[in-house]
Amino acid sequence: MLVKNRMDDQQWRQHWQDRWQDAKERAAGNWGDILGAKAPRLSKALNDAGKRHSPCPSPNHPESKDAFRLFKDYALTGGGVCNTCGTFRDGFSLLRWINGWSGKEALEEVEAYLGNRIGRHAPKVPVGPVVTKDTALENESLRRSLNRVWLEAIPIDAEKAEPARRYLTRRGLALNEMPNLMFHPALVYHDGHKITGKHPAIVAMVYDQTSKPVTIHRTYLTSDGRKADVESPKKLMSYPDDRKIMGGAIHLCKPGRVLAVAEGIETALAVWIGTGIPTWATVNAVMMENFVPPPGVEQLIVFSDKDRPSKVHPAGHGQEASKALVVKTWPRGIKAMAITPHGDIPDGEKSLDWLDILKRDGVNGFPSLDSIRRKMLFAA
Repeated sequence: MLVKNRMDDQQWRQHWQDRWQDAKERAAGNWGDILGAKAPRLSKALNDAGKRHSPCPSPNHPESKDAFRLFKDYALTGGGVCNTCGTFRDGFSLLRWINGWSGKEALEEVEAYLGNRIGRHAPKVPVGPVVTKDTALENESLRRSLNRVWLEAIPIDAEKAEPARRYLTRRGLALNEMPNLMFHPALVYHDGHKITGKHPAIVAMVYDQTSKPVTIHRTYLTSDGRKADVESPKKLMSYPDDRKIMGGAIHLCKPGRVLAVAEGIETALAVWIGTGIPTWATVNAVMMENFVPPPGVEQLIVFSDKDRPSKVHPAGHGQEASKALVVKTWPRGIKAMAITPHGDIPDGEKSLDWLDILKRDGVNGFPSLDSIRRKMLFAA
């Protein structure tokens, strides 16, 4: 048995690096079995074969019904993503998150499952997406579905899009100009593998960081403009493997030299109303952290949600994501700052966002562009 005090620091680091690399190579192609044995909370996601969203498996996020999915190549990498908790690129990080393990504990548990013998490798499987005939057919089916929904949609200012406009008005979003949103009069709703009905819906295109379409965001409604009584009224459509969503956003309007971002569509619309600054929606905190501003933007203002602290995000996920985005943006030659709503999170609520501020304080609850610019100059 190796003991640390018999090795110098470099030898000790190399020892653990060798063990991790060995376990990673042997686990490739076997992560489905490993995760099933070591993380029973993943059973629902594993049953859905990495193709459907399922409840978040983390005990710190029990209220989520439709936030998590395993990557399509999860058997090779063990990776997955929760729209709220973050992205976990491999099975080791996934096990650490779900079980609260340290890196050492995750490695040892995987080794125990595989048989802890360094150098005994299974046949090596290339890590990365495997394109098979079935995968190609699925990708083509997803493209057809996305195109069909978009072609069936009508502009949000069309006469038949009244449910969408009523919904936005009920949310306190009286817009002077129409955002780049569309309306579908009868969009199919899937509950897992089953179709449960059709509902009116607001649909929005999600673009990648090069402004190419990736997928469609849906907000399901009732005919009188209320949120539909379904388990997950806001959902992203599945999209082909060759499209990358990270770095992108929903382009609600044309960007200017100053661009604002917020997480949700309605929060972004509230910022646009409250400040007059063109605002895009990043969909969630994970995408906010990875957002890449388009060419021509000189100043980026990040309007973050104020989220309650959690074990995974002790400073609040929205606050952490916005700070991370600001840190990444300055080296790009773009001035950036994050602004979090003032006030306490209401009892019984998970967060306080800028739509709440618009409802509570009106446009007076938002900082002026001049005050933001002064703070940016001070930060620079």
